Amino acid sequence: MAMDPITAGLGLVQTFVGKFVENKDLAARLIAQSKSEEFNGELSLLVGQMEINKIEATHKSIFVSGWRPAIGWICGAGLAYNTILSPFLSIWLDVPPVDSALLTSVLMGMLGLGAMRTVEKTKGVSRET
Repeated sequence: MAMDPITAGLGLVQTFVGKFVENKDLAARLIAQSKSEEFNGELSLLVGQMEINKIEATHKSIFVSGWRPAIGWICGAGLAYNTILSPFLSIWLDVPPVDSALLTSVLMGMLGLGAMRTVEKTKGVSRET
């Protein structure tokens, strides 16, 4: 598995500090600072993605703002087919089974995020109500 550039850079910093910095306190501070910078870089990437998600969700076009609800409906329909419709139709027809592992994991992730959002709204910590 390939490492991302940030993790690879952190490894280089740790190797460099371990070989060339003799003062252990200074080495520990340099490594901690590089880890802090790595964390801040990843955090800024996540914040940027959240801003993009907000802009995308408020877009006028259904093709831009509606892809997440569409995935939810597709996962729900696939799960309903697999648990309700397929067993019922298999009485009369030879119905192929659907592997619902991927559908279930995506749907449960979406439901979990929706539940977190609901809890935020009920506790009054949400910016929009």
